[in-house]
Amino acid sequence: MSRFPGPGPRRAAGGVRRYVRRAPGTYLWLAVLFGTTIALHHMSPEFEQDFLRQRSTNIHELSANPVRVLIASALWIDGGHWLPYAVLYSVFHAQAEHWLGTRRWLAVVVLAHVVATYLSEGALLWAVHHDLAPRSALNTLDVGVSYALAGVVGVLAYRLAPPWRYGYLGGVLVLYGTPLLTGRTFTDLGHFTSVLVGLACHPLVRGRGAPWDPVAGARSAAGRLRRP
Repeated sequence: MSRFPGPGPRRAAGGVRRYVRRAPGTYLWLAVLFGTTIALHHMSPEFEQDFLRQRSTNIHELSANPVRVLIASALWIDGGHWLPYAVLYSVFHAQAEHWLGTRRWLAVVVLAHVVATYLSEGALLWAVHHDLAPRSALNTLDVGVSYALAGVVGVLAYRLAPPWRYGYLGGVLVLYGTPLLTGRTFTDLGHFTSVLVGLACHPLVRGRGAPWDPVAGARSAAGRLRRP
């Protein structure tokens, strides 16, 4: 019996390699997050909180070291669970990078991360000044990659052809709008803002090909599978 894999597994492995190679920014970022997540697992809970707070985009750190913390906060996952992000990055970030190209994808990521951070923290500062939030909120822990992810989720609405685009967009607005209406935390505001930033990135999608029709794509894939 042959020990070598058949054409099916080899074809699948080749497809995975091509998928990863076409999204270098996505998977380099994931590799960094994997390393920092391992580092977090070797920290004591007390040290971890202090360590992350120094890399947090809270009001105190944004006032003192804005560029440093905007970059550093996007390199750590609060909670230390990397695998779900690997799935989300492969589904959303990689698809956006394939479609837009690395530079345009990165522009969406940076815009969503920066705009949502400043708007949400600005709203929190306003709440502190009006005694609607404690002063301790000025130094709250706020790291992670979810604002950038929400921005990419938003811009991907333009990847779909109507009417699928409208169903996708409605689901995204419900997903991110419901927590904003019910919880009304500064992170809920940041996530919803990120989606709006992604939608505002429409100029970046021009010239990136016709929108994708899922039904036509499924029929094309079925036709390829039926070929001998």
